[in-house]
Amino acid sequence: MGRGDFGARYLDKKRKRERWLKKPWTRRKLRLKEKFDPLEGAPQARGVVIEKRALEQKQPHSGLIKCVRVQLAKNGKIITAFAPRDGAINFIDEHDEVVVDGLGGSQRGQMGSIPGVRHKVIKVNDVSLMELVRGRKEKPKR
Repeated sequence: MGRGDFGARYLDKKRKRERWLKKPWTRRKLRLKEKFDPLEGAPQARGVVIEKRALEQKQPHSGLIKCVRVQLAKNGKIITAFAPRDGAINFIDEHDEVVVDGLGGSQRGQMGSIPGVRHKVIKVNDVSLMELVRGRKEKPKR
């Protein structure tokens, strides 16, 4: 414990040294998100749908999660993206252009019982997927 005339110097050094034990600070300083994230640190990315697939949920849940495999335009990496809401997968076809977003799991993780899926589809051919599901807009013909 730093007490006395030069106590602040000791406390300052200790805080700097122990900052590395905090995971969010370490990830930010080493720029791990930009290095290992397929979106390269960006909040959203554009890509092309390669295939549609259904994944099984993790225990203790049961059911099929509707997902799509997307090849990103910026770097060619292939990711799995979740199609949120009931019937949303019906509006997504192969070779459609989609915009994907992070799913919201902590520390680059997955959400809930979806195995290894870290992204979700928010737009299909520049039309919001939510508007398509609600029936407010139609998907443009290509």
